[in-house]
Amino acid sequence: MSTHDANPDPSDRSSDQRERLDGLTHREADWAGLRVLVAGLGVSGFAAADALLERGAHVLVVDASSPEDSPALAERARILEILDAELRFGPEHVSRMPSEPVDLVVTSPGWPPTQPLLAGAATAGVPIWGEVELAWRMRPLEGAAPWLTITGTNGKTTTVQMLASILQAAGERATSAGNVGTPILEAIMDPQPFDAIAVELSSFQLHWSDSIRPQASVCLNIAPDHVDWHGSYEEYVAAKGKIYQGTEIACVYNVEDPQTERLVEDAEVQEGCRAIGFTLGTPAPSMVGLVDDVLADRAFVEQRRHAAAELATLADLRGDAPDVAPHLVADALAAAALARAHGVPTRAVAAGLRAFRPDAHRMAEVATVGDVRWVDDSKATNPHAAAASLTAYEHVVWVAGGLLKGADVDDLVRDAAPRLRGVVLLGRDRAQIAQALARHAPDVPVIDLPDTDTGAMDQVVAQAATLAQPGDVVLLAPAAASMDMFDNYGARGDAFAEAVLRRAATGE
Repeated sequence: MSTHDANPDPSDRSSDQRERLDGLTHREADWAGLRVLVAGLGVSGFAAADALLERGAHVLVVDASSPEDSPALAERARILEILDAELRFGPEHVSRMPSEPVDLVVTSPGWPPTQPLLAGAATAGVPIWGEVELAWRMRPLEGAAPWLTITGTNGKTTTVQMLASILQAAGERATSAGNVGTPILEAIMDPQPFDAIAVELSSFQLHWSDSIRPQASVCLNIAPDHVDWHGSYEEYVAAKGKIYQGTEIACVYNVEDPQTERLVEDAEVQEGCRAIGFTLGTPAPSMVGLVDDVLADRAFVEQRRHAAAELATLADLRGDAPDVAPHLVADALAAAALARAHGVPTRAVAAGLRAFRPDAHRMAEVATVGDVRWVDDSKATNPHAAAASLTAYEHVVWVAGGLLKGADVDDLVRDAAPRLRGVVLLGRDRAQIAQALARHAPDVPVIDLPDTDTGAMDQVVAQAATLAQPGDVVLLAPAAASMDMFDNYGARGDAFAEAVLRRAATGE
């Protein structure tokens, strides 16, 4: 990016700039010479810079961190330097827009609108895209894979992986991409095109996206989360609602969460697009749902007013586990609805769900010791996710606590109280959960552990064992983030599982 071009008044170039950017709707468009600032050199920022450089854009990358602080950052910087990107590191480079002209800012999804550089770009009238918006505009002009998009407060990753498994069982070259795993730009730029892409989108990514037109879309559920980033719960909900904008075939919503249906009703979709509900109850026409132990389709069958098609059974979902949590059934129904909208036959739905295996730390069975089951759901990092975990079991010793990020836990505790055999609390915000327990479950025994060292989880497991009775489940579903004690939720789950297995090995 040239540092000596004159910086014209924004009003003199805004019309031409806008017209040019509006024309960048596919990768064969004229990207050459576009002056792009990529904000953040994480995985998605690297993918964005790489794709833009390949199309001939001038790319400036800024990041507050230093390559000396991270081998991964250093490697990304080295590659981009070879490709002739300009890189600037340090807090001073993300505190304001650069002096030279910029046509477009492409931001990493975690950067909020209030971040000083992004706020400066908005004030100057410089368009801001997220990497997902860029990916949509980088699709090929002909033969682009349809996107099946998924958002929600909880269950996104499980649903997107279920969907990818179903698509692959149907014989398609398909992948999951987006918020976790493969950056969507990497999937888009893959030299071997995909037949379909299951795209997980966070509220952050949706905030910075406007052009996406999915083949089918779903918002799984909505509960308060990331309010600090969005500024209000209403803005968070509005960001989630963007998942439905421009959908071609089916907007899938959660019958048990009326907020999601309202988002469908408010969405501007393409002509002929249908609203398809998923429910854990018996499905009405234009829904998928549960009939006894069968996942049934009354949405994509010809005689849907009077008949249903069998998609799969609970046994297909259960695998080797003794039971299947209701929220996993809901995720499977949502994935099935998206797949059916794409044209997948029923037999592939069942085969894909049988082949699916959840990621670690999502309702993972660690061990059964003395007729007590130990389950790791460390991924339950907010109250809504913890509530879904707790409803899966009749009698629970609950392990909870961490960083609540301002979330309220009263509803969670009140609803879970009848199931609780006991509670073990750890982490910075455990007092807030303890207070809710005192209000809504005063008879439930609570053990408060203030320790934050590396051995704390052994104490958690030992104390939980004193509360559990035969037939109970000891469930790590913290309802909170992990960074007060652990690097991430995975490290927290690993520590729990290792402590359980150590105790099991002693025969206690």
